[in-house]
Amino acid sequence: MVNSTFQMIEDCEATNKVLYKFYAAVMIVIFILALPLNASVLHLFIFKLKFWKTNTNNVFLFNLVLADILLLFCLPIKAHNFIKGERRSENDTVCKAMLFMLFLNRGASIAFLTVTSIDRYFNVVHPGRKNLLKALKKSPQISILIWLLLLPLTVPTMLKNFECCNSHRTSNDDTLIKDVVDGLREAVFFSQIIIPFVIMVYCTARIVNRLRKKTVGDKTKLRRAVFLVSSVMVVFSVCFLPCTLARMVLLIARVQEASAPAQDKATVVFDGLMVLSYMDCLVDPLVYCFSSTKFKGLYLNSYFPFLAKDTQVPLSTSTGNASHPQRNNVI
Repeated sequence: MVNSTFQMIEDCEATNKVLYKFYAAVMIVIFILALPLNASVLHLFIFKLKFWKTNTNNVFLFNLVLADILLLFCLPIKAHNFIKGERRSENDTVCKAMLFMLFLNRGASIAFLTVTSIDRYFNVVHPGRKNLLKALKKSPQISILIWLLLLPLTVPTMLKNFECCNSHRTSNDDTLIKDVVDGLREAVFFSQIIIPFVIMVYCTARIVNRLRKKTVGDKTKLRRAVFLVSSVMVVFSVCFLPCTLARMVLLIARVQEASAPAQDKATVVFDGLMVLSYMDCLVDPLVYCFSSTKFKGLYLNSYFPFLAKDTQVPLSTSTGNASHPQRNNVI
């Protein structure tokens, strides 16, 4: 039984097919809910806000939503594999293509979340200080640069024909090249989450501290701004940190050549928490875009006019000011 379970892990076959079908159902639900939401928000950015003409965070948010949509298109394929009882596609090309898409778009989503937090940090904590980000965000070049910088990070997924896309799998023919490739891919996986998390924790702490010290302005609005800033950090932590810790445990189990049942449990938990991380695609538009009452009003007027208020408030494209960071901003 142990050898059979171990062979299933190495062949990337799901040992608990019922549980993986549940994972597939969760991904299908995320896809059904998140795709129209992100697509409608993307439509507003392009046809209503004309994001490329503004010097606000609209450019960052557009790219964030774009990355989330591209990531969502991977979910039906993963759900199909899970339903068939496979952790990954048996087709090597599909497997690599999925890894490429997941690394690129997941990385882009996190990168634009981080850049948005940094920009908000400077606007609130250092409103009068000149910085490179404030100068670059007036044009889309910084967004293009972020996408280009992320491309080399996907190279480790394409360098070698790794069986079933597993890192550090037990094998009798391990080579130095394979170990290096596996190590690079894992380094990219962890750095994409840990480094942005540290940056976002610092920015969030400074922003919350600054807002709580304010004595000018509507206290209700300031409390709302503190809640929104904190909620972004909570969402990031819930979506990405659990799968990061689970990945670490899984790698330790593989490197130490733990028993097949132990590796199987670690694998099942990791796959489940990865499914949880895809919830970020659904939550991002709600946290970032709909935190603005003006954006929410524009959205309702565009798609659900019967739910909108009688008075339509135009969405400002101003970057706002430091005294009221929540005013006149999409974020």
